[in-house]
Amino acid sequence: MRHVILGAGAVGGLVGAALAHEGEDVTVLLRAESLAGHPRQLCLERHSGRIDAPVRLETTLSVGVDVLWIAVKAHQFVAALSTIPPDGLRSATIIPLLNGIEHVALLRSRFKQDCVVPATIAVESERLAPGRIIQRSPFVRLALSSTGERKLSGVAARLRNAGFSCEFQADEKTMLWSKLAFLAPFALTGAASGKDKLGIFADAAWRGRLESVVGEACAVAAADGAAVDQEKILTTLASLPATMRSSMQKDVSAGRMPELDAIGGPIIRAGRRHGLDVPTTRELVARIQEHLLQARYDVAT
Repeated sequence: MRHVILGAGAVGGLVGAALAHEGEDVTVLLRAESLAGHPRQLCLERHSGRIDAPVRLETTLSVGVDVLWIAVKAHQFVAALSTIPPDGLRSATIIPLLNGIEHVALLRSRFKQDCVVPATIAVESERLAPGRIIQRSPFVRLALSSTGERKLSGVAARLRNAGFSCEFQADEKTMLWSKLAFLAPFALTGAASGKDKLGIFADAAWRGRLESVVGEACAVAAADGAAVDQEKILTTLASLPATMRSSMQKDVSAGRMPELDAIGGPIIRAGRRHGLDVPTTRELVARIQEHLLQARYDVAT
């Protein structure tokens, strides 16, 4: 199958490298100004060894695409969509790997309903340089909507062979909210505190905030119709590697724009729709916003 990766960063590069290494035809879609500086291969460093996989580089989406993987940052999403003509994908399957939940409706309003296969991915990975990705976590957990199982069963098998945990799930809403109810507490607490997983769990106050956001996110998810397992999320968070940090925390530390609205926003907005207050989530979002404003002020002065 021919795969196109839109957003070949920490997640897109990881998926692209794994697919190309397994023999799939992979193209990385780039901005014209980025083309010259991007290697014609993806290098993935992981605990099991290094992968170097050749890929094509293109600046426009051509015909004949079987699967389009969208892995841009949330704040780049709308601009990225403008590079994809609504009728340019024909029978392609679109797999968004964005954080949050609200992007799915936007994609389905622009493209055919049945061509969009929502997915979630859980991994700690980082782009070290163009085309060079490091997978820091020992796991990659990919969940795909079962609406795509018929077309994507072969792709899932290749990713499993590449070390991914890959499953199809029938309940899209539960799949998306389960990821967000796991990610948001860890991302918001880490970014607000500057602590890694070990530091959060060693500090009673910050661990309390983490657990509070889990409870708020799960309550909102349930009100929205998702069957989210709060105890499972807490157990999974406790089992994370000690030095693990979220991509949001890394972005805030590096002075990059974090996906704050995509991760914290849906919990606050859905809570408001369902009449549920989420005070700890709001507190952490406000702390991170204040930190970002202070960082911009420091740079300006």
